[in-house]
Amino acid sequence: MKRLVITILVFLMAGSIVSAQRRRGGGRRFYGGGESYIPDTARTAREIESHSTGTPVWMNPRGFEKDVFTFARVKRSYAMEGDGGPWTTDAPDSDLNLSYRLQQMTSMKVDPDGRFLWLTDKDLADYPFLYLVEPGSLELSNEEIAALRNYLNNGGFLLLDDFWGEYAWSVVERVFKKVLPDRKFIELPLEHPLYHCVFEIKTKGQVPNAYLGMQSEFDPQHRTWEREDARVVHHRAIFDDKGRLMVMATHNTDNGDGWEREGESDYYFHNFSEKISYPLGINIIFYIMSH
Repeated sequence: MKRLVITILVFLMAGSIVSAQRRRGGGRRFYGGGESYIPDTARTAREIESHSTGTPVWMNPRGFEKDVFTFARVKRSYAMEGDGGPWTTDAPDSDLNLSYRLQQMTSMKVDPDGRFLWLTDKDLADYPFLYLVEPGSLELSNEEIAALRNYLNNGGFLLLDDFWGEYAWSVVERVFKKVLPDRKFIELPLEHPLYHCVFEIKTKGQVPNAYLGMQSEFDPQHRTWEREDARVVHHRAIFDDKGRLMVMATHNTDNGDGWEREGESDYYFHNFSEKISYPLGINIIFYIMSH
C-alpha cells in the first residue's frame, strides 16, 4: 500500500479562511436537520448533491490525477438495533470540505472527489485511509470482518467518528473484538506525535452537531454533549506490534458535522470547525500518510 510523500506548509487557521469565495451565497445559514438520500450504489461524493452550503471544486495540476490523497468512506448495512445513524451521515459535504481544506492549507495533492467503498470491494487496498461514521450502529458480516482485518493488518487505517454514549461504545468494542481479537483500544495520550505534527493540539475538544453547537452560543452551560453519558471526549486507538496506528475512534464528538456544516454559522465555524474539527482531521491524515 503506497504512501504519499508529503511536505506540509502550515497556514494559520483564521477567520479569513472562510472567505467570500468559500461561503457561496454570503449570509448565515442554519441547520435544516435533513440528510440527503444516498443510494448504496453511489461510488463517489460528487454523485451526491450538497445538503449544506455547497461544496468547493478544485483541480490538480496535470500529472497528479492519480497520485493524490482520496478521502474514502465506508459503506455498510444499517443495524437498526444499534445506537447510531447510517453510513451516509454528513456526506458528501464533510468528505469534500475536509478534502478542500487539506489541499488549501497544505501542499498535499488531494482528490477533488471522494470515494464510497464497501469493505469487500476489490480496490479497497488502493485507499490507505478509511472513514466510518456513526459506528454505534455498526454491524459487519463475516466477509466484511475478514476483509477489514486483512486491510488493517496490511497497512490500512480506519477512522471511526460521530458516536455518543456508553452503549454506542460497547457496540464498537464488540465488533472490533471480532475484527482484531488479539488487540484492544487504548486512550491515545496527548503526547502522541499525531497531536503535534501539523497543528498543535492540546486538548480533546468536543464537536457537537451543528444544531446543538449553534444553540450552545446562548446556553449558559455552553452544552456540547448530545447525552449525559457523553460529556467526556475520548480518542481511542489500536496499534500493531510495531506501534503503527491502525484504528482511531473519536468518541463523544462529531468531527464530521464540523467539516460538513462549516458555512452555516460563524459561531459554529469559529468555535468548532476551525478550532477542533479541521486541525484534528488534518493532523490525523498527515500523520497516517507520513508514517
